[in-house]
Amino acid sequence: MAAGVSKVLVCETSCKGECAEQDDWRDIAPTSVQIRCCAEAEVAGLFALVEAAGGKQAYEVFERALVPAVFRLGRLMVALFLCLWQERKQVNTSEERGKERYRRQPAKARMLGTIFGKVRYWRSYLEQTNGRGGGYYPVDVAAGLMADGFSLGVLSRVVQLATKMSYGAATVVFKSFCGWSPSHKTIEHAVLGMGRHTAEWVATRPAPENDGEVLVIQFDSKATPTVRDSELEKRRGPRQPNLYPDSPRHRGRQKRWKRGSKRRRQKGDKAKNGKMATVVVMYTLKHGTDPNGEPILKGPNNRWQYASYAPKRHAFAVARREADKRGFAASSGKRIQVITDGDNDLERYATECFPEARRSLDVMHVVEYLWKAGACLYREGTDVLRGWVEKQKDRLYAGEAATIVRSLRASACDAPTATKRTTLEEIINYLAKRIDMMDYADLAREDLELGTGIVEGAVRYIVSQRFDEGGMRWIKERAEPLLQLRCIELNGEWDAFTQFVQAKLSRKQRASRRQIRLLHSAPEPLPTYGIA
Repeated sequence: MAAGVSKVLVCETSCKGECAEQDDWRDIAPTSVQIRCCAEAEVAGLFALVEAAGGKQAYEVFERALVPAVFRLGRLMVALFLCLWQERKQVNTSEERGKERYRRQPAKARMLGTIFGKVRYWRSYLEQTNGRGGGYYPVDVAAGLMADGFSLGVLSRVVQLATKMSYGAATVVFKSFCGWSPSHKTIEHAVLGMGRHTAEWVATRPAPENDGEVLVIQFDSKATPTVRDSELEKRRGPRQPNLYPDSPRHRGRQKRWKRGSKRRRQKGDKAKNGKMATVVVMYTLKHGTDPNGEPILKGPNNRWQYASYAPKRHAFAVARREADKRGFAASSGKRIQVITDGDNDLERYATECFPEARRSLDVMHVVEYLWKAGACLYREGTDVLRGWVEKQKDRLYAGEAATIVRSLRASACDAPTATKRTTLEEIINYLAKRIDMMDYADLAREDLELGTGIVEGAVRYIVSQRFDEGGMRWIKERAEPLLQLRCIELNGEWDAFTQFVQAKLSRKQRASRRQIRLLHSAPEPLPTYGIA
């Protein structure tokens, strides 16, 4: 067994994941009896490893030897499972399907990427004898294996990692645990492939159980860096010959010389070419009492998050559909509170999609405007300004928003410069249009939400931490599936979603009797649901 262990340790460090214990059936298909014998010998070797190490080796040394041995046994068990499928599944020597005719060919060796590493197995192939040619592996179709050469478990885990870190980092993390990893390009294609099923999952996912009596919906948006057309043209154009393949220093100099000096960015120039992603957070509140017996609304319950680069109305349409699914249809009579910041589009779509809801303006957003207004009247950084703002905040929480606006109108002429008077007038008009959304005293009495802190936290975590890091440049259509998958993962629905994808693809394969691919290299267009 010692020689076998050394071979496997070498195999586990290889990037291809090809494994030495399968060399015996590299050129000829094994039987299940042969694989079973190998597995039984491996089990005996595991016991020998434990008994030899017990009481003699430190745990760290023992664990380093145990892990590759367990993975080797896992690969043998997968090979045995696949071999039994081949032996027990009757494959016809010929087959006709409409006008297509197929003839069975000798079994061919295939490789399957699994959690335990690459597994070689043999399959009968039905080759089309007329028409355009091609064929398929009927046993793989029956066993639920896709045409990508990876198990869905592998693709699911690497995509889940990609929702939290870059594709390159996902390969490193996966390899550190499993000894091998799909390439970062494969992971990107898996993201695009799994992302094709997110819209159907969101539309059909079941409503949560034990929901509350009040539904709160918060909206916000965040711009992330995207690639300009000029950058895409450079990326997709022909590559220049590398004159210094052995010297990155000189290669960099060559690139800088050809590029020329960059124009220094001026104040106010936009560097990241930001495109908006809209984020929605929904949760419910339940009626309850505090320790003194006073009625309160407990929560949040069944929080759900969604984000998309599609036009903002799409997020509102999805939120409306989700609210109806959760029993908060417009005709239900149940209370809904919609909270936004001062974005005009968000306010318009909130009125359009949730006409029955109580619409509120984020109180901290209003406080920011009060600071701006105070800076137009008093010197920044002074106690006078801070005292004035605190007084206006007290009025705001007391439900006297109209009084604040009247006071600002009366003080508008006191602004020292024309620029500050113009700014103050804009603030006054902004607040005056939203007086009915600033009834914070009533909201506090009813124990409803005053701010959008939850959705702002979701914006930072969902969007900023994955899509707005240094050096990132996205294409919206390629970022969209990753954004959707990140929301599914953060909602705690990952396993249910992957089971949904597996069932859907298996049904499609059985219906067509052909293997299909999960991996896709081209992104789909942005969602259009709810967009007129």
